[in-house]
Amino acid sequence: MSQKSFFIKTYGCQMNERDSEIIAQILSNNGYVESLEMDTADLVLLNTCSIRAKAEQKVMSQLGMLRKNKKTNPGMQICVAGCVAQQEGRKIRQRMPHVDLIIGTQHIYAIHELLEKSKLIGPVVATNLDDKYIIPQFIPEGTDPSLPNGFRKFITIMQGCNNFCTYCVVPYTRGREVSRSVKDIVEEAQVLVDAGVTEITLLGQNVNSYARTNIVTEDGTPFTFSGLLRKVAEIEGLKRLRFTTSNPKDLTDELMQCFRDIDILCPHFHLPVQAGSDKVLKEMNRKYTIASYMALVDKLREYCPGIAITTDMIIGFPGETDEDFAGTMEILEKIRYHGSFSFKYSDRPGTRANEFENKVDEAVKSARLTQFQKRQDEICLERNSEYIGTVQEILLEGCEEGKVKGRTGSNQIVHATGTTDKKPGDFIMATITEAGQHSLRGTI
Repeated sequence: MSQKSFFIKTYGCQMNERDSEIIAQILSNNGYVESLEMDTADLVLLNTCSIRAKAEQKVMSQLGMLRKNKKTNPGMQICVAGCVAQQEGRKIRQRMPHVDLIIGTQHIYAIHELLEKSKLIGPVVATNLDDKYIIPQFIPEGTDPSLPNGFRKFITIMQGCNNFCTYCVVPYTRGREVSRSVKDIVEEAQVLVDAGVTEITLLGQNVNSYARTNIVTEDGTPFTFSGLLRKVAEIEGLKRLRFTTSNPKDLTDELMQCFRDIDILCPHFHLPVQAGSDKVLKEMNRKYTIASYMALVDKLREYCPGIAITTDMIIGFPGETDEDFAGTMEILEKIRYHGSFSFKYSDRPGTRANEFENKVDEAVKSARLTQFQKRQDEICLERNSEYIGTVQEILLEGCEEGKVKGRTGSNQIVHATGTTDKKPGDFIMATITEAGQHSLRGTI
């Protein structure tokens, strides 16, 4: 029997990227081989994101195109996973009858069994959420650091969210917060490092609340995210440690001190603020103020003066006035983020904000977003110019003759010239000579 092939297309955040890696390994362990060609694969899996309407629309469009592939190749299996599958599973089943399997966020570990079930009984929808869900132990069978970015890996430490920000679907698509055990996380990290991984990123919807909702140690004692960071940092051979994402309301002084105390913890903190107005933050149910957020940034810079801070910003939230938006521009000027992910607000079904009145006109949202992003790009260039003349340690991502590409600990991309016998996954030192809006240039 010929080996079956699979193709995965991933939309959205790092959590989805990690879920796709897990799915790929489970499929590989069950006799599948990964393909780079969607059109000829025996299994096509779309791992989806529903944070914004545009991402969901892309998925539906792709599924429509796959209908033609299914007619040409009736043996092809089509699977939709992730947050759109979780939220819109029944609708997908009705609109896209050619889809064989729809699996929600808590069912990815059963991907092989569900695929086999769909072969026997026809289309399967598995989207129920269990409030008592436990993340299955998943220890990867090593990795190949010679593959693209094979030296850099994600580890899921928790799933779900209890915050219920009024614009966000995550509590409805990934369920309540559940944390993995310290033992499982450390074992997974150790396997990766033993296989040659040099950089690990710990993932969660809100890593700051790790272990607050369930006991994750064998002896029943409480644990904190800062404690987990220190535990993973002890693994010999690990060179860089990162984490994402954080909610400011749960950021502790103990966690901020980790940037001072842990040498391999990269000096980069993604700290979403979402808006520059206390009124809008209250409507968003973010549970912090601009003053308290600014105090956290000041404390972070006190513990780690060179830290690069990035953020998320939602432009045009319902009821956002010119004065509210001016506050967003003001916090941008005060903090001078090294980078940001900024988007126009879009209604998401099932969220409280979907029912809010006083929606901001699309033209106004677009104009405000353009203004914000233009100024952010200018600040990015100014921030990057601060690195000119410094010597930075670069984790190599790619090497050509006389040229290398890599990333600093503070997460800036660097293109450097010069000769080296190093390979991707190794470190070099580079003198920064030029700055652009989104990258640096230098010499080895």
